[in-house]
Amino acid sequence: MAAKQNLSEPSDSDSSSLTDQSVSGRSGNRSLRVAEKERRKNEAEDPFVLALKYFSDVGAGTPVYGNDEFETNLVLVERVAYSKGLSPEAISVMLEFAMSLRMGTGPCVRVLKCLIPATIVPQEPIVRAVVWLGVGKIPISTQVLFIKWVLTVFDMIDAKDQLRAIYGFIFSFVTEENLVLRVFRVRKLLELQSKLGRQPFLLHLLSLYKVFCPELVTLSIPSRMKSGFRNYNTPWKSALIAVQKRNGSQLASSTSLPFTIKDKTSSRKRKHCHLELPVLSSLVNKQPQTELSSSRKVVPLVQLNSFAQLLENIHRIELPAQMGSLLGSSLALQYLDCVQDESALLRLNFWLGYALHEEFLFYGDGGAYQNSEEALQFLDKLLFTQHFLQEAFSSSEAFLYKFLSVWDGSLLRPQILGLLSNIPVVPSSQIGRLLFEPLMQLFFTSSLFFKCGLMECLNNMLLKWLTWHSVYALEDDLDISLNSHTSINMTLSGFKDSVMELVHFVGRLASVGLQLEGCHTLLLSFVLDFYETVCDTFLKYGLPLVVMPPPGVFYPALFSLDPVSVDRLAYIMYRLGLLFSQAFHISRQTFREFNHYLVVMVNCLWNSNMFRPGMGVQLGEEVLLKSNVPQYWTSFDLVHHPAFMSYAVDFHQRHSKPWSWYLEYLYSQGYDGLKQCVPAP
Repeated sequence: MAAKQNLSEPSDSDSSSLTDQSVSGRSGNRSLRVAEKERRKNEAEDPFVLALKYFSDVGAGTPVYGNDEFETNLVLVERVAYSKGLSPEAISVMLEFAMSLRMGTGPCVRVLKCLIPATIVPQEPIVRAVVWLGVGKIPISTQVLFIKWVLTVFDMIDAKDQLRAIYGFIFSFVTEENLVLRVFRVRKLLELQSKLGRQPFLLHLLSLYKVFCPELVTLSIPSRMKSGFRNYNTPWKSALIAVQKRNGSQLASSTSLPFTIKDKTSSRKRKHCHLELPVLSSLVNKQPQTELSSSRKVVPLVQLNSFAQLLENIHRIELPAQMGSLLGSSLALQYLDCVQDESALLRLNFWLGYALHEEFLFYGDGGAYQNSEEALQFLDKLLFTQHFLQEAFSSSEAFLYKFLSVWDGSLLRPQILGLLSNIPVVPSSQIGRLLFEPLMQLFFTSSLFFKCGLMECLNNMLLKWLTWHSVYALEDDLDISLNSHTSINMTLSGFKDSVMELVHFVGRLASVGLQLEGCHTLLLSFVLDFYETVCDTFLKYGLPLVVMPPPGVFYPALFSLDPVSVDRLAYIMYRLGLLFSQAFHISRQTFREFNHYLVVMVNCLWNSNMFRPGMGVQLGEEVLLKSNVPQYWTSFDLVHHPAFMSYAVDFHQRHSKPWSWYLEYLYSQGYDGLKQCVPAP
């Protein structure tokens, strides 16, 4: 009993301790209540809080004109917005007030113009504002202003999952009569231009239309134009920059706004910063973004560190605000390759096209030419991305067509030629104007090494075209899709015409180039590489096409001083011969050309019957006699050919076998092309 009594009844010391704890707890609670009461009192006395409460509680139909209370509160909100920026709660209250039209359409525009966020913009009030758009009472001009505001602060929105869910609803407003791009609008603009001339504002509007509906605007738009429109978002941007400066650099670094305001006192020269790839980062600072991501089941791409994590969250990825950062992340490229998000590709294409045009085409003050190291790294990243995705970006293709007309052929040559080799198939009706004309001028006025580089580039281009054909050809073999991200189709005959034009163009370049460079062995090697690829058009890639090399390529290779070139020519003739046994139509002209080449080669190398009548290469009898060359008809057989003379001397000095064994000796040195072209009996 004593023990139980000791357990159930606390001692005096314990009672004293409990009493002290109770007193201290009551004292602490009282301090918290006092602090909370003081905070509420201060808030109640804060004019800005009172102003927000007014706009939150104001009733529908309250008049605006003559309402001093409304004017006083709105002026106070504007003053805070332009000095410190509005908190997320204030943004929510003011946006709801404006879009609900509780006091009519008059205050709406004024409120939208002062919505300058101090930190982030909550997603929920924007979604509610979009719902208010569906009511149909907001004027079109105000709707456009709201959309401009959303685009301006888009990178500061805390999350975008709900916005993505209602994209279709948002785009329904673009189909309104006042916003849509229609055929009659394009026609009206073209009519105005025919009357007024090439006005900058008309050209800018047509260029914008051409981006979204190129089939409606067939007019050629110049790539370098003065500004035709005023940027009406500049006041918002200026206010945001000013707020960021007042609130400190931490906000600027966390939000990563994609725009800057030019300092009017600085140099008028453009600041070139597009070549530096943005850092792959989340939209807001990491800790709040992590909490938002976990609650909204959205995973920012920056938080993924492995391909396994990418696959696990493949349908919950939130892309970064600046799409250019994708070029610097292999994980981001894997996402693009797996998901093939059309909107992401369009955004990346737009950013890339802007960067390329700004830094390489609009270079009046030097542009990327002043910092070739940054340009080199940028283009290397772009090449890596295109090789990774196995496709070229349409923006880089459009850039190349314009850049070739101003390129000197030496600046960043490997990178430009690498990009050029990646362009998709060009229709035969346009390939001459877009590619052949500028490349021909560069080829004939550049060095030997440029000629070799261009030959390699065109060979890689042909390889990619043939690969696309073999991969994307449809089962009925009628149409091919140029790549997986475009709806443009080309008929098989159209594709063959483009390939034929490319092969003939290379033949013309090679023929003249070999003459200009004295049949240089290095250039001849790149030319023969190309024609080896031509032989594979059907045997390897299934394209029923046979094209013979021109005489300007065949004869320099046949009479080359390099034995490897002669052997490769023989191998090409062997591969072409295999095509004539295939079941597709080959023209008689092609048959005649092949037979003629084969007869000349066999009579020259094996039959010792060169310079005879009907052998293709003929010289007058008097000229041959004046040369004092005995048995001139044997001058280019495999024993006396300048390319194989050293092998004949070596065989004569080191081997005691008769000359009938010479061919076997020559074949044993690795000249399989000669062996396959005319096999031993």
